[in-house]
Amino acid sequence: MTGSHAAWSVPVRLDDIPEEGRRLELEADAAARTAVATAAGLDGITRMHAAFDLARRGRDGLRVVGTVSATVRQTCVVTLDPVENEIAEEINLVFAPAAGTRANVDLAADMGEPPEVLVDGVVDLGVIATEFLILGIDPYPRKDGAVFEPPPSADAGGHPFAALAALRTGRNRGRG
Repeated sequence: MTGSHAAWSVPVRLDDIPEEGRRLELEADAAARTAVATAAGLDGITRMHAAFDLARRGRDGLRVVGTVSATVRQTCVVTLDPVENEIAEEINLVFAPAAGTRANVDLAADMGEPPEVLVDGVVDLGVIATEFLILGIDPYPRKDGAVFEPPPSADAGGHPFAALAALRTGRNRGRG
């Protein structure tokens, strides 16, 4: 996961992670929050924070555990009013070199699923935080107490087949 064109990019090299691990706390600045909001289809993001614990997995692997949290502005799907939502998503990923390496095979066996690919020994924590934030967005945000009520239906004759039903009823009367 590299972020050359990412809305929020915080690349970290595997070589910069000591054997005892590393903790990083990240706060997205206004420009990054605006870019992430645009990429995610949000009205805005007023706060975006990520915390990561990075740990080496063997010589060439990396485990990334953490959280991303944010306050996002969306539009209520019922009232079209602005609404603020809190998002908090857990992150737990393992990265390894491209498939076929011995380390990758061992990591996949440990996890039960294949690890993410470590490209050029770099992970982009901003991209990871953005992806997990997007996963946590409510696709149908509602203002507290907002309930969708369909418009009252017209008379029973308002349904699409009412005209056909009337024709059929009229024909049956004429046969008597």
